[in-house]
Amino acid sequence: MNSRVTHRKLLEVSKQMTRHFIIICGLLLWMPLLYATNPQSHAVWYRYYDQKGIANISSSVTPAHIRYGYEALDRNMQVIRRNRPYNAEADLRQSTQREAQARQREQDLKLKRAYGNVTIATEKQNQALSGIKKQIKSQQDQLRQLQSDRILFKRQEMEYLRKGESSIPQRLKDQLNQNDQNMTSLKKNISSLQNNYRTTQEHYSNIIERLKTLE
Repeated sequence: MNSRVTHRKLLEVSKQMTRHFIIICGLLLWMPLLYATNPQSHAVWYRYYDQKGIANISSSVTPAHIRYGYEALDRNMQVIRRNRPYNAEADLRQSTQREAQARQREQDLKLKRAYGNVTIATEKQNQALSGIKKQIKSQQDQLRQLQSDRILFKRQEMEYLRKGESSIPQRLKDQLNQNDQNMTSLKKNISSLQNNYRTTQEHYSNIIERLKTLE
């Protein structure tokens, strides 16, 4: 009876050892396949070709690698990554573009804070232009009045000359001189206001067009 029990235990132990042996053998066979399908992918060597086409290999990236462009190699010398040569001119252009884009973003933020949207900007434009128009009209009205006054003064001057007066009264001369100075000043003011109107109109037109692109 005891011998049967012992034999049965030995048989079970033998079966377990056989299963373990099969599993271990399977793992040993599977690991090379796993390694073959998942090779080492991190860079070990770095290779670049100089102006003469000579390959230079090192375990680290040097300034020469960056200047000529280089290939990253794994332990089996297989290329896993390529890096283009550094182009100072291209980098400068990109840097300039990035700076310009940053300035544009800053300007856009200022526009949004100052005007909000196209509707508000249009209202502010209309208010500004309307104010300038009123100033121009006021100056033009004054100019027309001065022109009417000048006609009157010139008639008085002609009347004195027609009568054969030896001289024109000083008061009339002063009035004519003052009238001429005032007219010259008003004409300059009107021209300046008209330029201001065009500049303001262009200024707001640019703002409105930019806000349209941002909405």
